[in-house]
Amino acid sequence: MAPRSIAVLGGGLTGLSSAFHLARKFPACQINLLEMQPRLGGWVQTKRVDIPAVGTSVVLEGGPRTLQPRGKSVLELINILGLKDKLLRIPNIAASAKARYVYIPPSYNLQLSGLQRLPSSFASFLVSPFAPIFIPGGIRDLFTRWNRSPDKLDESVHSLLSRRFGETIALMLGSALVHGVYAADSRRLSVKAAFPILLAAEERGGGSVVRGLLFSSQKKNQVNESYEFGGLEDYMRNTAVYSFKDGMATLTKAIEDHLMTIPNVNIVKETQILSVNQLDDQSLQITHTSGNPIHTTHAVSALPLLTLHSLLTKSSNANLYLPHLQTNPTSSVQVVNLVFPCPPIDVHPEGFGYLIPRPPSGYPSDLEKSSAGILGTVFDSCSLHEQDTPSTQDYYRAAPYTKLTVMVGGPYPRRPLPEDFSSIANTTAEAPEYIRRILQELQVHLKRDLPNPVYWRVWNNEDCIPTMLPGHVERVRELKSALEKNWGGRLAVVSSGVGGVSVPDCVEAGRQVGSDWEEF
Repeated sequence: MAPRSIAVLGGGLTGLSSAFHLARKFPACQINLLEMQPRLGGWVQTKRVDIPAVGTSVVLEGGPRTLQPRGKSVLELINILGLKDKLLRIPNIAASAKARYVYIPPSYNLQLSGLQRLPSSFASFLVSPFAPIFIPGGIRDLFTRWNRSPDKLDESVHSLLSRRFGETIALMLGSALVHGVYAADSRRLSVKAAFPILLAAEERGGGSVVRGLLFSSQKKNQVNESYEFGGLEDYMRNTAVYSFKDGMATLTKAIEDHLMTIPNVNIVKETQILSVNQLDDQSLQITHTSGNPIHTTHAVSALPLLTLHSLLTKSSNANLYLPHLQTNPTSSVQVVNLVFPCPPIDVHPEGFGYLIPRPPSGYPSDLEKSSAGILGTVFDSCSLHEQDTPSTQDYYRAAPYTKLTVMVGGPYPRRPLPEDFSSIANTTAEAPEYIRRILQELQVHLKRDLPNPVYWRVWNNEDCIPTMLPGHVERVRELKSALEKNWGGRLAVVSSGVGGVSVPDCVEAGRQVGSDWEEF
């Protein structure tokens, strides 16, 4: 029997995607979407602000800012919602797509240090300053026999990379990559959950990750015809990354607007969920602060796992217990937007941005001795300048301002934030200490003096990214088994703490939810 009613708990991207796809799968079903905040979208946060000092308005992102076209679930949404005309594509040949950097701290004591461009082709690899590190690491992997213990089903990202390629590559590149995606310590993140392609390549290559990746690249990509692309795959061909002309909230706002046109979808904002209970084998009860309890046949939790755990502990029924909801820690990230009154050429090299590996001695525990804790920096004015000033001019050299975004925090010690997360200053005003520390560190990375920013904004994303510890995949399997046993499969848990953390991962989780409910 198909669900008669569904409660979707949480109105972030995963919750929105769940409500959207469930409304399509079960068009006669009553769907209630409950969200604690006054807006939907979760960590997708976009704001356009006027900056008189540079004579224009700019789009600022507090969460994800670009997407890769291989995320098929997102392309499908764009097609269904008619957002093609709102896309902003960055082609493969653009400097902002090809030029990506890693900042190597001098403390690494390597022959290379400072901002180093990663190779983007085989030819550039041969002359890259990374070649003396990459080549020995690759040879080590190719000629090292299988060295993973037979009983080790999972390990950290750092463990696999150091085992196959050596400590330097694992520390310098592995930790930088994990900073950029998960804002986490690569020594704690599960490789099986976060980068399963590496484990699969090791298996396929008989121990060698490189050999396994080469074998994989020879296979033709299979197109899943079940996605409704509407020609978007061809349209996005030769696109490296993309966004929207008015920012990432274009996507979440379009989903919300669509849901509001469906009579049997009810959206309740600014409501706190108090408890989730199973009354019998036919009904669940969701109590919240905005009205009478909701009685529903099925529910989807897109809430953080710790939040769901808190709700379930309030239940009087001990049989509703779900395992592993408290296992994974989370990272908090401060996203700092900066606008400078000069062209990008005066601020940074042309490209997409750079990531920073963890300190070779580990993360500092003393806040006073710690750096600003920068994980990476995105050169928004190179890749996304058309959001602000659509033009065919040489934007890198001629634009009147530079917009960039700095990611701070993650595994670094937390630093006090400004009381007002959104501040405007002129070129003579003194920035608060938090911003000054970031500017000082940027000047070291970029090896140049920077002017005072004319605008800054700090988005404090508390506990925004789960760190999936080794063994995560097996724990999720046990969680799903408990959902079937204790809840009869009527409660689905789809938060980013279960699956991946990227935008396509969140959208796909919502797309898949309820695929087996027709059996009830």
